[in-house]
This record gives sequence, C-alpha cells and structure tokens, in this order.
Amino acid sequence: MEIAVLGGGHGCYAAAADLADKGHRVRFWRRDAEAFAPVLDTATIALKDPEGDREATLALATTDVGEAITGADLIVMPLPATAQAGMAPILAEHLEDGQVVYLAPGSFGSYVLAKEVRDRGNRAEIAFADAGTLPYLARKHADGSIAITTRASRLPSGVFPARLGEHAFALLEEAYPAIERRTDALDAALLNHGPMIHPPLILLNAGPIQHFESWDIHNEGTQPFIRSVTDALEAERIALRERLGYCAPHFPLADHCDRDVGEEPMYGLLGHERLVDSGDWREALDLYTHRYLREDIVYGLAFFVSLAQWAGVATPVAAGLLAIAGAGVAEDLYAQGRTMATCGLTNLDVDGLRRLLHEGFAA
Repeated sequence: MEIAVLGGGHGCYAAAADLADKGHRVRFWRRDAEAFAPVLDTATIALKDPEGDREATLALATTDVGEAITGADLIVMPLPATAQAGMAPILAEHLEDGQVVYLAPGSFGSYVLAKEVRDRGNRAEIAFADAGTLPYLARKHADGSIAITTRASRLPSGVFPARLGEHAFALLEEAYPAIERRTDALDAALLNHGPMIHPPLILLNAGPIQHFESWDIHNEGTQPFIRSVTDALEAERIALRERLGYCAPHFPLADHCDRDVGEEPMYGLLGHERLVDSGDWREALDLYTHRYLREDIVYGLAFFVSLAQWAGVATPVAAGLLAIAGAGVAEDLYAQGRTMATCGLTNLDVDGLRRLLHEGFAA
C-alpha cells in the first residue's frame, strides 16, 4: 500500500520505519530539511525494537509535502494536536477522493481537520480517523534512528464521517491489524490515554520535575496517591462515554498499569513494564512548553471538560486539574483550548451530534 507519513516527532519516525519494515511503500515527509538530512540522504531509518536492530528502507524521503501526499492511499499523521491547525492548509491543497487520514491519536482532530479542509474549499470525499492511542511507545535516539519499545496490541479507532468507515477501515487494518473498530471519531477520541495519564503525573510531580535534572513520571513518579487521582479522572471519562452512549471496552488506565487487573490494555500486558524498563522516559520536562501540558491539557483535558459540561456530566477532578495547570503557568488554558465552542458544536444536542459524526457535513 502507498502510505504517506507526515511529521518529525517520535511517533512519525516510528510509523515510517515500522510501516516500511512491514513491506508498505512509505513516503516520509518532514519540514525541517536540516534535521531530516540523515533520512533524506539514505532514504532509510535505523530501527531498534524487541526483534533487534535493522534498517527500514523508505520509498521516498522528502521535504515536498505534495510529493508525499499525492497518490497515497493512507496518510498517517502521528503529530501532536498542537500541530494539526498548521497542517490544514497543506492537506486542503493536496487531498483527493478516497484518501484516508489517520491521526494517532487525534484529540478529536479528525473532525477539526475535516472541517478546516472543507472550509478551505476542498470538497473531496476524504475519511479522517482518530486513534485511541499512538500505535507505538517509541523514542528517537537521533534524527536517523528510532527505538520502538512496544507496539499497540489493541488500537481502537473511529472514522469521521462514520459512513465512510468500511472503506477507511479496510485501509487502516491493512496498515495496522491491531485496529478495533469504534462507533465514530468521538468514541475513539474519548479513549485517548494522554489527557488522562499525563496531567496527574506532571502536575502532582511538578516539584521533582522542576528540581531534578531528569525524572521518570512513569516509574518513581507513579505512586498510589497519584494513581488514585488518575482512577477518579478515569471514572469521569467513563461516565461521559456512557452518557454519550458509547459501549465498553472503555480501556481504563488501571488495565495498563496493573498486569493482573481487567482486560488486555492497548499496549499489551507488558506495555507499562517495558515503558519503565526502557529508561527512555527518564527525561527533563519543561512544564511550561512540554506537550503533556500544551497538548494533553490544552487540547485534551479542555475538550473533555467542555464536552462533559455540554453533556451534563460532572467532572470535578478534570476541571480541577485544568484549573491547577492554568494557575501553574499563569494562563487561562480553557480559553486557549480545544472546546465544543471552538469546534462549533455547542448548538447541537446529543442526537444532532451523533448525526454529524455519522453523516459528516451537508453538501
């Protein structure tokens, strides 16, 4: 399959290397030519995973986004939600009928990008999909190499508009056999672990994060008190999902952190242990700029709180964490955030939202 991978982050390198290693023709685009030079020069990425070390050969490495997108069946964008708005004009210029754009994860970016692309005049029949998580736990070790600690063994995903699901899932499942089909894009967006796991970890570990040169929030940063806060936040997420009519599995984080609890989590039974054992998440975090705040709180948690308010579901833990984060950086993060208002959805009722998610925009 012809696949374009867009972006230069950890997940982008992981997707490009992994999909190429699996035999797909991968066109890999990155904007920063200087940082991209090791890949541009060789059209390869050094891949390290539990199976060993090897080179993944790309069909194309390019800084020309049109060259990457045109003719691709599937476009994979493992970019942070903070980068999605900047991609809208690029996508609007190049997307064609029948293509599938996969945001992994998207923080409901599938709907946002679909609307932005349409508002910019592109009327092609395009499916946008949200994943419940990034398909990989991965870290770049250099600009030409990627270490994949583990791959998602369960990858819940939803499509906007959902009526294009059969076509979209046929392509998505060819690339990612671990995909589990969800009702629609919002269903998948409300399975995103990022806004649930990272806000409690960075806010309740703020002292050691700012004191020590590096800190592993998933290892010594995950203590029983913090886990209790995460469990309460997760209960709010599940209550909202049930209010909106979405069924189990809800993929609670307790399943990810405790091998002997619940169902198999998204990254398998050993996912959390491999993450901690790798040491790749022992890092310096700038609480003012890191994506755990700028993405998972401003785009993820703010959207969750606004959606819950719209749906009439109480979320005191989520709202409290959002307020604490805003106080810590002296900014109104809710006002900056992705919300039902900024998405233009506050005029809908639940049935109206369901119709929009299934049918898409009126002709």
